[in-house]
Amino acid sequence: MIVQPRYAGSWGIVLAVALLGMTPTLGAEPGEKGWMIPVQLPYEAPPRGQDLSAESVPQNTKPLTDEEVRRAEALLPLLEGKQEFWAMGEFVHLGEPAVPVLVKGLSMPGPRIRYNVIETISMLKAASAVPALVAAAKEPNEIPRVREHALRVAVRLDAAKAVAAIEVMGQDQNSSIRKAAAFEARYVREKTVVPVLIGMVADEERFVALSAVQSLWILTRHETEFHDWEASTKQDRQEWTVEWQEWWNGQKDSFEMPEPKRSTRTR
Repeated sequence: MIVQPRYAGSWGIVLAVALLGMTPTLGAEPGEKGWMIPVQLPYEAPPRGQDLSAESVPQNTKPLTDEEVRRAEALLPLLEGKQEFWAMGEFVHLGEPAVPVLVKGLSMPGPRIRYNVIETISMLKAASAVPALVAAAKEPNEIPRVREHALRVAVRLDAAKAVAAIEVMGQDQNSSIRKAAAFEARYVREKTVVPVLIGMVADEERFVALSAVQSLWILTRHETEFHDWEASTKQDRQEWTVEWQEWWNGQKDSFEMPEPKRSTRTR
């Protein structure tokens, strides 16, 4: 009889012993000495409190050698295709010193390469790449998916430097680009982004205007009159823009960003 193990992780051991042990020796009958009886081996739990991430290989911080630069350049085309995740991992291993090579991928033909360059920069937390990300986000000939990702990563690495991209994207012909600018602006705690958002309140697309006003509420905590934004027309939003502009004209000289609200959720 096989006893049920106390831990699910023991089943593999029990099964292996059972398969090996239930084979009788030549000429043996059940119950005789030749039959091996499977037994459960003791289960040893892994030690508690062990931080496996602490054992990971740290990123390189030293300047790249000529050989490493050539290696990084050879990795760029591999950021698209079956080896893209491996190539991204190699860049992470090379560390932030590889950023000058990595950003060259932002001008390569494949949009997948350009997107993965941005993702790799995010993994590296490489703030030194923010100017290149801002340039990519502002590029009108870039596809929306890449521009939006470039802005998102730039905001998280150095929000203050992303204001220029928000200003340009907020005037873009593509409404999805404008919405991305309005949404990401809520993470930029800079006074210069407020008038940009106010100008977007009158956007012809309701979902863009709503994203802009939500960002304004988050950043300024200014309580406006109640308006039905969901059913609003462009003319309505133009009138509400005037309200925001009048408020800002009276506040901009003394305005200071309020502290962000802390989450009330318990862990």
